[in-house]
Amino acid sequence: MSEHAPRKRFGQHFLHDARVIERIIRALTPQPDEAIVEIGPGQGALTFPLLARIGRLTAIEIDRDLIPWLRERAGAFGRLEIVEADALTVDLTALAARRTLRLVGNLPYNISTPLLFHVLEHAAVVRDMHFMLQKEVVDRMAAGPGSKVYGRLSVMLQARCEVEPLFDVPPGAFHPPPKVDSAVVRLVPLARERIAVRSHVSLDRVVRAAFAQRRKTLHNALKTVADDAMLRAAGIDPGARAEDVGVAQFIALANAVG
Repeated sequence: MSEHAPRKRFGQHFLHDARVIERIIRALTPQPDEAIVEIGPGQGALTFPLLARIGRLTAIEIDRDLIPWLRERAGAFGRLEIVEADALTVDLTALAARRTLRLVGNLPYNISTPLLFHVLEHAAVVRDMHFMLQKEVVDRMAAGPGSKVYGRLSVMLQARCEVEPLFDVPPGAFHPPPKVDSAVVRLVPLARERIAVRSHVSLDRVVRAAFAQRRKTLHNALKTVADDAMLRAAGIDPGARAEDVGVAQFIALANAVG
């Protein structure tokens, strides 16, 4: 579909590398009886091979100029239901309709982080996610304590998901090629009984304050949130910096703060 120029405002970089597409599908291992939702089908590079495997698919697409073409082409492969909307506004719980969703997509880099947090609001109906993202973002998502890229995104995601980077993707796999490398990541929401945090709002408040000025000790960074006794009770040294504190410790502190 060469006549459709990728739009910067939608962050469009269309995947075209058949080897990468096949690797994503192998990682997903889609089955015909599953409710699979693709976010941002673009020109259908992943959409049509998925349809050919499983027969039916739901896609969320914001670019109205792409939708008629996708609908027309999809008929040769299977049944494609398209939700014309910004993925940030879609109520995934309602879309699931009492099913469990599996999400897949090449996410626009300009909205990837807010979109991840939006999906987590609906984690109860999501079995897993296989997303293509900027490699730098995937590195941050999976980082552990002590890493220079460990931060708010790392803690907030790992408090609710298992994060597994799968493989890197070079710029040449896209049209137009982005200026950065990409990576595919698997996210599996934790079962409710495995989620230790009682209030995600409280956790976010603690983590935001802790990482707001990374070079500050937590005694200083969190002085409006928790005192040293609360930090120690959560297993945190008040003299430590945020990048040295594990997810479980942040959760313990957030639970104590309430």
